[in-house]
Amino acid sequence: MTEKDEQKHPKRPRIKHFSYEGYFAYFLTVCTHSKNKLFTSNEIVEPILKYLKETSLQFGFQIYAYCFMPDHLHILVLAENVNASLKNFVKIFKQKSGYYFKQKYRIKLWQPSFYDHILRRRESLNSIAEYIFFNPIRKKLVKNYKEYPYLGSLMFNI
Repeated sequence: MTEKDEQKHPKRPRIKHFSYEGYFAYFLTVCTHSKNKLFTSNEIVEPILKYLKETSLQFGFQIYAYCFMPDHLHILVLAENVNASLKNFVKIFKQKSGYYFKQKYRIKLWQPSFYDHILRRRESLNSIAEYIFFNPIRKKLVKNYKEYPYLGSLMFNI
């Protein structure tokens, strides 16, 4: 499969025979359609963040850390109950925010699917959050993560 084909039909990187339900923590990456650099203003990021907050609460997830990079979104989420379904949470978040975005800007917001990493017990939430928060520094967007306006936590102040 060529790179162009993968952009049209990205892999669906879910683990077979894993339900993605229950008390787990996940590190997610959700990419914009065609890797368009869309998350570059408060006007765009704030409504999408609102949908992230609403949907996470609806589906029983806490947002430990998030960072809107220009062409993707990193999220570290924690399930709050045994019925928390990651697949449903991401599906509805992308559906609601994508519909809003398409109505307002007349272009697609998200590429199909998303990338996930299920945290193992030995993995540190703080280490993953640090990785997320330092992403704008690695991409040379800012020198200090506190200067980057599109990251944070919905669980604690950073």
